[in-house]
Amino acid sequence: MLLGRGVSIRRACRVLPFDTSSYHYQSRRTDPAFLKKRIKEICETHVRYGYRRVYHILRWEGWVVNAKKVYRLYRDLGLQLRNKTPKRRVKAKLREDRAPAIRPNDVWAMELGASALLRFATSPCTISWRRYASSAF
Repeated sequence: MLLGRGVSIRRACRVLPFDTSSYHYQSRRTDPAFLKKRIKEICETHVRYGYRRVYHILRWEGWVVNAKKVYRLYRDLGLQLRNKTPKRRVKAKLREDRAPAIRPNDVWAMELGASALLRFATSPCTISWRRYASSAF
C-alpha cells in the first residue's frame, strides 16, 4: 500500500517516529447520543435518582455500559443532584438572634448546665435564669 508520492506506509512511519499500529488504529467508541437520551428520559421520570441508580436501570435494560461512563454523562448533562442541607442547620439559620434588652427586666434566658454541687441530687442538671438588661440602666 502506497501513500501519495510512491512511499509505503511502513517506510513513512519509519522515517517519522510513528508506529504503524497507530496509523491503522480505528476507534471502537460509539456515539453516546442514544445513551444520553435514555439517561435524560430516566432522570425526567425519576427526579431523585442518582447516577448509580440510573446505571443499574440501564444494566437491567440490557445496556453494556460502565458506571464511570454513566457518571460522566450524568454530570455532563447537568443532572447532578443537589446536596440536601440537614434540617437542624436550616432551622438554626432561620432562627432569630437574641433580641437586645431595651429596658431593665426586658429579656430573660434560661441556661441548663450540670452542677458539680448537686452531684448526689436526683436531678443531674440545674436550671438558672439570667436577666439581660441594657447597660444604660
